[in-house]
Amino acid sequence: MNYVHGDLRDQLAFVGFDVVQAGLVAGSGGNLSARIPDEDAAWITGSGSWLGRLSRTTFAAVRISDGSPAVVGSVPPPAIEPTSELALHLALYRARPDVNAVIHLHPQTALLLDALGEHIRIVTTDHAYYLRRVSTVPFRLPGTTELAALTAAMAADGTDCLVLSQHGCVVLGDSIEIAHKRARNLEEAAELTYRALSAGRLENLRDCPEEFLDRLHGTTAVTV
Repeated sequence: MNYVHGDLRDQLAFVGFDVVQAGLVAGSGGNLSARIPDEDAAWITGSGSWLGRLSRTTFAAVRISDGSPAVVGSVPPPAIEPTSELALHLALYRARPDVNAVIHLHPQTALLLDALGEHIRIVTTDHAYYLRRVSTVPFRLPGTTELAALTAAMAADGTDCLVLSQHGCVVLGDSIEIAHKRARNLEEAAELTYRALSAGRLENLRDCPEEFLDRLHGTTAVTV
């Protein structure tokens, strides 16, 4: 997949197929979006779309400023309704001008840990690099402006990975590729945390070394 030159809808369709194959979402759960360059608009999955079966015709174009249908170039407004989580995506784009992609999924291990009252540990250097930190948004009804506003407020400080309690997760990125990698690493971190919990060794699970975290927040270049 060419994340640089490919159509944004094709890139999102690839992400949808991959996360379904990885078990991060089932059926028509979850939704994806991408900010359209130089436009007050974003592509977002249509209501009820199966993420493993996306194509260019399963995305709606909406204005970020007000959520109304958008015309992108010569493309007429699509005849499909955007996802019921439209408010969540738009609130995040408004709060974070640096964000160009939003991925909302229902990853089982991350949600199980949330239901057990456990937070996801940052175990590996990949987790530290892509996730940095994971915040938990208290439960609010899915699809509501209340959920959208609370999540956007918690992401405003630069947090890119948030677990929506009893609901799912939302990951952000300045590109679709980075958001995709964050989604994969979030569930991997959750799986390692759960394995340690199941083995009764969670208290022995070491976080990523402070030395690496210091390099991430410092001036030394880090490549992962």
